[in-house]
Amino acid sequence: MFKANAVHGFRLPRRRALGVLAGGLIATALSPSFVAAADKPLKVVASFSILGDMVREIGGEYVALTTLVGPNGDVHSFEPSPQNAKALAQADVLVLNGLGFEGWLARLTQASGFKGRQILASKGVELRHLSADEVVGGASHSAGDGHDSEHEQEGHGHDSHAQGDIDPHAWQSLRNGMIYARNIADGLVQADPTHRAYYRARAKLYIDRMAKLDAEIRIALEGIPANRRTVITSHDAFGYFAQAYGIRFISIAGLSSEAEPSAKDLAAIIDRAKKEHVAGVFVEGSSSSKLVKQVARETGASVGGTLYSDALGAGDAPAGTYLGMFSWNAGRLIYVLTR
Repeated sequence: MFKANAVHGFRLPRRRALGVLAGGLIATALSPSFVAAADKPLKVVASFSILGDMVREIGGEYVALTTLVGPNGDVHSFEPSPQNAKALAQADVLVLNGLGFEGWLARLTQASGFKGRQILASKGVELRHLSADEVVGGASHSAGDGHDSEHEQEGHGHDSHAQGDIDPHAWQSLRNGMIYARNIADGLVQADPTHRAYYRARAKLYIDRMAKLDAEIRIALEGIPANRRTVITSHDAFGYFAQAYGIRFISIAGLSSEAEPSAKDLAAIIDRAKKEHVAGVFVEGSSSSKLVKQVARETGASVGGTLYSDALGAGDAPAGTYLGMFSWNAGRLIYVLTR
């Protein structure tokens, strides 16, 4: 039995836990003692908090980071400020997710006059396409069987940040997170080749930590029967997690954290949740909990706590980093699925 705790999200067997912690300690210890006073840090802007944390892990002391949408922020409702435009105008590098996720970013880039290098963090990931049965009105569900249709669906009320039928939340798989880290490292090296070895070394340690956590999560989920692997979340942000780790997510809204399902759609979700014996209902960090609590009341399912999808938690919170977020989410899910 894995139990959630306030630090790692779930408690690992001692031997494996020490391995994961050791990776973190090594990465933390990697700090250059030879930083020249004349070195000017690379000015980097990250579009939202998850990418900002990745840049911080890889760029370390050679990067001066600005994150546009910070912890607990909502990318969907974000309105850029003049300060954001100024920061981007002065930046050497912009790191973005792409895939239509940051719908406001093209306008901000143009308005700021940004002329620097852009790093597309999601470049090269295997994209998840929404199947026809994933979107019903404003509500959708994500199956963990990995058999998503590549046929583009239109007219289903997807959030404006989705490109056609593409799910932009690719960071919700740690193996995709490793691709993100490589892309960010490559971009930093191209922008600042002087510190190539430093960026590469930090990226390798970071990716190693992702690989260890990915393996731990898979081991922890192995013994959970398929009929116990269904949960409800606020919106459809966990499709890549579903594919990677074999958990079925029923979302109350579609891809947008702002979407509101119709009364008919909500009734269908409640009916389905009862039939499929949903293990738990989860609130998301940047979404309203009102509908989630309503579904929990009407289905009798327990509220499993908060999951983080599009934004990290506060800096000192367990989900305040990308790896912390992933560990926290996995811990909450495992705890509910094994009760």
